[in-house]
Amino acid sequence: MILRRSKSPPSLPPVVFYWDLDKTYLKSEFETLRELVRIPFEKPEHKVAVPGVVPLIRGLRNVAFAAGRQVHIYFISASPPQIAKAIKEKLALDGIEYDGIVFKDQLHHLVRGRFRNLREQVGFKLTELLKSRMTLPAGREVLFGDDWESDPIIYSLYADIVAGRMALSEVDDILQAIGVDPQLIVEAKQLATKMVPAAAVSRIFINLERRTPPSNFQRFGPRLVPTFNYLQTAACLFQDGHLTLPAVAAVAQALIGQSGYTPERLANSLADIERRGHLQPVNAIAVREYLAALGALPQRARPRQRQSPWLRVRRLFTATPQPPPAADALINYQALVAEWRR
Repeated sequence: MILRRSKSPPSLPPVVFYWDLDKTYLKSEFETLRELVRIPFEKPEHKVAVPGVVPLIRGLRNVAFAAGRQVHIYFISASPPQIAKAIKEKLALDGIEYDGIVFKDQLHHLVRGRFRNLREQVGFKLTELLKSRMTLPAGREVLFGDDWESDPIIYSLYADIVAGRMALSEVDDILQAIGVDPQLIVEAKQLATKMVPAAAVSRIFINLERRTPPSNFQRFGPRLVPTFNYLQTAACLFQDGHLTLPAVAAVAQALIGQSGYTPERLANSLADIERRGHLQPVNAIAVREYLAALGALPQRARPRQRQSPWLRVRRLFTATPQPPPAADALINYQALVAEWRR
């Protein structure tokens, strides 16, 4: 008799989740000078997280850990390091485990008279992401930002540079057109030359804090998903295999408890993200059925059919997410930058 060794299941590649801080994790208000000055003096307990974001991040780590997958969570913020203590205490209050956080040294720019660098975020975030990529194990990356400034352009540029889709001359032209500091342009190009091309960034989520019409982001391709709330984000992450249905339900319950979402409003959110093509119908059905069974979504009238309640519950708990078809898009950055600057 020949004994054969059973093959161990292949290990999953590591996954890295990058989060912007203001407007993506925290409901920061800095539209006026008074609000901007007040931020460094806010106590941790007075800072407010965007509804649903806390159970979402916890779910991402827990699901990856349960699957035996190495997971990293990083925050990148254009806020000054002077507020680092309050931010870290806020994350601790929320029970968020993370692997690193980067702040922008605004005082450094003030001392050197680089006043335009105080508001320019593209060069700062792009170089920080590229530097981080050099130190992390190769794997999948998911990026989270908002529509307040330039996260869609920054994240898409980063993804295409890492994937080897952009020549250095093109990177130079685009960053100059945006008005990035020349030193940061040189640093970004130097980092780009050290990249081993890989389609690492699987998804970019943009929180529509300003309620920008989602159609404005179509030219970024299907990799970028604009969402109005974190239930839409969670449903897409379930589709991509990063969350389970119970983890999605935790986000839905947070929206109900923290923002007064009704079951009807949650149902409309799922219908919207499905209609826009970011959530496949089979995954939308799984999420709807699960949330409806918990009472988080309204029960729809269904034709009578004989089905064992046990089979129904079993089908809900064993639903397997179906990934959307892969699709790459060539982005016309010159046109995007021209429109963004207007």
